[in-house]
Parts: sequence; structure tokens; C-alpha cells
Amino acid sequence: MTARVVVLDNRDSFVHTLVGYLRELGAQVDVSDATHLATADVEALVQRADAVVISPGPGRPEDARASLAAVALAMSRDIPLLGVCLGHQVIAVALGGRVEEAPELRHGMTSRIEHDASGVLARMPRPAIVGRYHSLAVVEEALPDELRVTARTSSGTVMAITHRTARVDGVQFHPESVLTEGGYLLLGTWLESVGIPDGATRGSALSPHRGVLAQPTQTVSVTVD
Repeated sequence: MTARVVVLDNRDSFVHTLVGYLRELGAQVDVSDATHLATADVEALVQRADAVVISPGPGRPEDARASLAAVALAMSRDIPLLGVCLGHQVIAVALGGRVEEAPELRHGMTSRIEHDASGVLARMPRPAIVGRYHSLAVVEEALPDELRVTARTSSGTVMAITHRTARVDGVQFHPESVLTEGGYLLLGTWLESVGIPDGATRGSALSPHRGVLAQPTQTVSVTVD
């Protein structure tokens, strides 16, 4: 069994790796450049999808118009939605939250996060080491009641959110980064909710350290805070 996943590409260098992970885990993935989509285009894509991923990307979530529209459209059709990095911030902003400059800049660096092992995080290590590439962060105090924080750094920066009733999840870190522990497992667990029953089983057998996927070339730090 497979599922059709639409990835809204916000032009991040990691998108091809994220798409590769999803395909390895059994999803049929269609990628659309979100920077050139009108709301009507997003609606047509969502109507044909079993699930939607809003990718990482540069800029502010308030400016990601197609991705913002996708949140409401996916929720109105009860379609699972996963936001990664910018996509995570988009979910918060679309539902009435806000972002601000992160307390610490993290681009190509790792952090230890504590999480509640719920939803997409159910099979992640506790605590988990994750790869971060962002300078903005969701403001926890400004989140609407329907969104719940499920992971934070030791300093309190929001690292994951979930909707209390809809199938909507966001992660600030990059599950597709070689710096993240359990990234395949996170995505596989999410795909199980989409309709791929062995997603987590596949994820447990995959590792970026022995897979065929190439990570973007970049300078990284592995200092854990």
C-alpha cells in the first residue's frame, strides 16, 4: 500500500533529501514549487493528495502564501499535514500564532530535545539529538489553544507542535538531516497515519549513514546544547 504525498517546495536545499526519505519509506511523492502557486493551484493539489508536507525554506512564514493556504485546505478535508522547519512555523502562523527571532541561531548545528513521545515523535529517542537550521522560532506563549507543544530544547525553544483535534504536526528541526537521530522513524511514523502501515518498520531499517541519499554539502557543527 502506498499514499500520494504532495510536497510544497519552499526552495530549500534539503527538499530533495526530504523527498528521497519519503520515497524510500514507500510514499508516492509529487513536488510543487510553492513560490509559484496560487491558492486555486494549492486547492487542486490538496484535493488529489492523501497527505501534504510543507517543506523548509528561507524567509518568514507570513510570506509563504501558498503554504499558509495549504494549512486551512488540508484541515478542511481532514488530510494529514506535516510542516518541517519553515513549514512548522507556517502552521503556527496560519492558526493565529507568531514567530520571532530564536534565542540562539542554529544553522547546521545539533541540539538535544525533550519530547512527550506522542504522535510523530512516538518512536524517537528520548532525549533526541536533532539537526537545526533556523533563526526564527515559534513563540509558545502566542500559540492558539488548538496547538500543543510536544518538544522543546533545554532552553525552552519550541521544537515540535501538534493540533489537538486535526491531523496536523510540525517539527522545527530537520528529520531528513544526517544530524538528526531517528529522522526516518519520525517520517515513517507519520506515513503510518497517512496509510502506509509499515512506514515505521521501514524507517527502523534505514539510516542516512548507510543510505544512498546524498546530503547537501555544507559546513556543520556537532556541538550539542
